[in-house]
Parts: sequence; C-alpha cells; structure tokens
Amino acid sequence: MSLSDPSIYEEILIESNDGSTTVDLRLGVQSIDYYEDIFSPTITAKIVITNTGNTINGKGIYQGLPLRGGERVSMRIKDKLDFSEKNKYFYVSSISNVISNNQSESFVLNLCSREAITNETARVPVKFPTSSPISVSAEKIIKDYLRTPKTVEVDKTMNKYGFIGNMRKPFTVLTWLASKGVPEVEGNGTAGYCFYETQSGYKFKSLDKLISQEKKEIYNATDIVNPNKEAQDYQIINYVTNRNQNMLEKLRLGAYSSFRTYFNPLNFAFTGPDKGKFRISDYVDSSRNLGGKIELPRFADDPDKTIGDVPTRIMTGVFDLGTLEIGVSTEKNADALEFQSQSLMRYNTLFTQTLTITIPCNINLEAGNVIECLFPATTTQKVKEYDQEQSGLYMIKELCHHFDSKGSYTSAKLVRDTFGQFNPNNKEK
Repeated sequence: MSLSDPSIYEEILIESNDGSTTVDLRLGVQSIDYYEDIFSPTITAKIVITNTGNTINGKGIYQGLPLRGGERVSMRIKDKLDFSEKNKYFYVSSISNVISNNQSESFVLNLCSREAITNETARVPVKFPTSSPISVSAEKIIKDYLRTPKTVEVDKTMNKYGFIGNMRKPFTVLTWLASKGVPEVEGNGTAGYCFYETQSGYKFKSLDKLISQEKKEIYNATDIVNPNKEAQDYQIINYVTNRNQNMLEKLRLGAYSSFRTYFNPLNFAFTGPDKGKFRISDYVDSSRNLGGKIELPRFADDPDKTIGDVPTRIMTGVFDLGTLEIGVSTEKNADALEFQSQSLMRYNTLFTQTLTITIPCNINLEAGNVIECLFPATTTQKVKEYDQEQSGLYMIKELCHHFDSKGSYTSAKLVRDTFGQFNPNNKEK
C-alpha cells in the first residue's frame, strides 16, 4: 500500500448544536485538508461537502441541521487521521462558499479544536510571582484556563518571570511568554519558544530543542535511490524555494547585531555600551543550527568586520524592579538584556531558508519535526550527486495533510537557519 493511495473515510459525523441530530457526511465529502503550524496555537481543518437537498426531513444539511457554527465533528480516516474520540472532536468555526439550489448544495466546513473556542471565553486574571519559571506558568495556563485534557509537552525554562494576566486570553499570554523563555540545555541556550498544537497535543517547545531533535524521516528529490526507504513513499513530488536569505529584513530587525539601552529607575542610569551591545558572533560557536555554522558577509570597505559587528537596531526600555513584589524590593524581574535580542536572533535566523515541498501523505509528520531532504546538484557531470549546500536538515514550520478520493498528500513549509548538509545532528555518512 502506498502512502499516496486514495483516502478511505471510516467516520465523518456532524452533530447539531442541540444534540438531537447526527449526520454522516462521508458520501458528500469531496476533500479534507488538515493544518498544523508551530506559530498557531490551534490545529484546523477544512472539509469540502457536496450534498443532495433531501438529507434531513426533505432539506439539505445546511438548513436541515441547521449549520450555524459550533457543531461537533468527529473524523477518522483509515490508517491516517483519527479525531473520533470525544476529547479530540473538531468544532465548526465557520461555514463558507455556500452554493445551493433545489436539488443540491455545496459548502466548506472550517473546523478548529475545542480549545480555540475556550480561548475566546476564558481570561487569565491572576498574578504569577517572580519566583515562577516561565515553563511552570505556561503549563498552568494551558491546563487551568484552556482546560485541555490533551497531552501537554512543556520544555523547562531556566529563567523566571513574574507578570499579571491582565484579563488577557490564554493564547495571547502563552505566545507572549514564548518569546521570553530560555531553555535548560547544556552550554548556552538561546531564548525563543513556540506554543502550538499538533495531533498529539499541546506543546510549549524551545526552538533550540526542536532544532536538536533527531530527524524524523529522509526525503529524496533526486533519482538517486535511497536503499533504506521505499522510493515512492519517500520521494519529494515537487518543491520550490520560497526564500533564500533576506539580509535587509534581518538587518532592520537587529537579528545580527543590536544596541540595547535600558533605564534603571532605581539609580536613574542607562545601560552602558558594553552590556548593551548584542552580537550574533558571540553565539556562533555555541548556537544549535540545522546546517553548518552561521556565516555573515563582510563589509567591502572593512574586510575585518562582518554585518554582525555593527548594530543595526536600537532598542530601549525600562528595567522592571520590584513592581510585582509586596513592600520594597530592588530585585530585577527577569532581564531583557538576556532574552530580547536572543529571541529576535533565533526567530529571524530560523527563516534564512524556506522551502515548500509536496510528498506522499505521512501522518506521522507533525509541525516542529525535523526531516532530512536530499536535493539534486546542478551539474553537467554524468555522476549524479546531492547538492551539499541545499540538502540537509529542515524543520517543518507548517504542514497540510490533504485527503480525497484520488490520493493523499502532505504539503509542508520547511525552514532552516544555516546552509550545508552536515552538522552535529546530521553527521557525514
């Protein structure tokens, strides 16, 4: 059986809001698209339906159920997706592209997870103490305010941070906290987390640890057969390079070098030039990358300097000293000098290369996974070989599993921070 074989819908049921009517949608499904993204706090799906107008008491589904949003949908595709358990049900967030006449109707069901609805009705009102690690606060918000029964994976943070929820939504607070987290790793970890949902549950994951994980699969875009895999199931059907570096944008954002000046309300002093300067070159040797080391262009008029030696962004702020403590305190609530520029560097360098690939459907792949891709070298030589610069490890930033009666495919947007095929996680064979 090939991974790209037509999809078999074992269960696709939709239940009315009052629970009185359940309809089997399988015969009317034209296609199903399922989505994940490491920067999206909820999974989503889209089902295209075509149906006769005599399904429920002489009416179509749209008017007979009726479809008004919030309906529960259970879904199971043989040997692929399974959202048929109560805790995993999808919910209709909207209905679009409605076309109907006397004999038929067609529409698109846009689905989201239950937590996406809970997020709109919940608020985080409490204060989190300065003694609380960011990872502990994040886990508490996910479990207490999103009230999810799903699996929750949280990478421990080494830094603590106190804050007040200010009646913000859980998703808002969690994505805001993600940019401040510094992971517990050997050596120097760099700030930057992602909060997202996949089919296996909720994740509050460090980008450092996502980059350092073992590769999930190997995919081949050439006709050089990989003997460890079936060529058909692990062949890249097509691919396109969306971006190969955007240096001006990174310079504007201060990803390579920035100057931070913070005001200290205790002594009315500003951050000195030594502490305020951030350079990516200080992290080149210790940074965890998907490819080789970070290499920066040099200035034509000064070959001894790279673009990472001159600050391209100035950031200002005020130190948080004792504002969340009872009584008088001079303790610093986290340190923006430690995480702000680091997270800017990590988030922006991650998108140095972006590719979009289409492969036979592999439901084992999730957003955040690392895969190895092998691309052909452009050469006039008869000996076929891999492109040593473009081939290598990539992280799945987002993916779409597509299912219909003709085939099943996965489309994924891949990102990478550096060039080159070999690194400590991808040793030369």
